[in-house]
Amino acid sequence: MNVVFPDWPLPDGVRLAWTQRTGGVSSAPFDRFNVAHHVGDDAAAVDANRQQLLTSLPGCTEIRWLSQVHGTDIKDVRLSDNGEAADAALAVEPGLAACVMTADCLPVFFWQQDGRQVAVAHAGWRGLAGGVLANTLAQFDDPATVYCGLGPAIGPGAFEVGADVVEAFAGWPQAEAAFHANDKAGKWLADLPALAAAWLQQAGVAKVYFSGDCTFVQAEHYFSYRRDGQTGRMANLIWIEG
Repeated sequence: MNVVFPDWPLPDGVRLAWTQRTGGVSSAPFDRFNVAHHVGDDAAAVDANRQQLLTSLPGCTEIRWLSQVHGTDIKDVRLSDNGEAADAALAVEPGLAACVMTADCLPVFFWQQDGRQVAVAHAGWRGLAGGVLANTLAQFDDPATVYCGLGPAIGPGAFEVGADVVEAFAGWPQAEAAFHANDKAGKWLADLPALAAAWLQQAGVAKVYFSGDCTFVQAEHYFSYRRDGQTGRMANLIWIEG
């Protein structure tokens, strides 16, 4: 198993991580560290992977898992059960991790400067255009005290989209710089992290950090739905140490 703890300047007591596909016990096409029950993997393998993940997270006693629907709702993990439908999670209770699963979509982490509140959002293009970042940031008192990190996602050289996606971001800050025509008529290459960062910066967050990893290109490290179709999911977690 490979759990990445990025070298971002977090407040004391706040931890943040994402998984890669290596390690674990899942068989192909979910090899090997798949954490998602909804993709067709063996349930016992997923449970074993999730338990292995939990034991590797310092100061984390429980992970709260969502049922993601490419929407914009956010759940407070203190008040929600595993499997509730939402695409963002808020955590304030020490030891209880907010988590979203991804396999190309962008995980966006939020943490308050004083370390008392954290969140993570699952931002595919639909959720991003629909306002999942706005709904998540609205849980914090002052954007100027919030820092954000963008985890691994499909990169701008691989995320081919149609005119419907371009139109969904009409009027978005710096949208023109995030879409580039490619060699297929009616198709563009989209920069999902750039779209998210532009919105967050305009919203007034203190700083945005980038992982820079591309799930589509880095096949040895990451699952990618766009690349492989049936595949596993990575976990993206943030928590206050208990």
